[in-house]
Amino acid sequence: MKLAVFDCDGTLVDGQASICEAMEAAFAGQGLTAPDRPAIRRAVGLSLPQAMRVLLPDSEENVHLALTEGYKHAFRTARSDGRLSQPLFEEIETVLRQLAAAGWTLGVATGMSARGLSHCLAANAVDDLFVTLQTADHHPSKPHPAMLEAALFEAGARPEEAVMIGDTAYDMQMARDAGVRAIGVDWGYHHPDELRAAGAEVVVGSPAELAQVLLT
Repeated sequence: MKLAVFDCDGTLVDGQASICEAMEAAFAGQGLTAPDRPAIRRAVGLSLPQAMRVLLPDSEENVHLALTEGYKHAFRTARSDGRLSQPLFEEIETVLRQLAAAGWTLGVATGMSARGLSHCLAANAVDDLFVTLQTADHHPSKPHPAMLEAALFEAGARPEEAVMIGDTAYDMQMARDAGVRAIGVDWGYHHPDELRAAGAEVVVGSPAELAQVLLT
């Protein structure tokens, strides 16, 4: 068994513009000034309630919950209006299909909702490649290891047979706490030095380099 679990946004797809726009709409809906976009991008990967706590730490929980609902509404509206942009990073699909052809079992562990992840993978025509999908609906926020533990269970893999690929320190910490190898990618939201400090054994600079690490 070889199990590769991917983060989604920032690792498989580039949805930062849509994320920032939805977050800004959520804050505007509560009469609040949105954080700047670098701060928003740094919170990507956390579940929505946890991201709101990070972005607005001095507010009450009811405010965080209202912002969460506002974000969901803005994101759903963008999707229904055809304004949602979540394209795969260049060469990612090639790498996914190479791994699958080489016998790897593939999974996703993401702070997105199950509905959002399903739509994202289907829209990019890669939903057929993944055996296990772990989302924020059913687990504590990253870096808690619950998502990876569930992925291991569903795939029938042991921690030493698995690798987590992600772009944030939350992904690397989650992998470390689950006893899984951690590989960072440098095209997402956190700096490579942060990924290494959080437990990445290597940080790759391109999907082609990721394939080389996993297939050789």
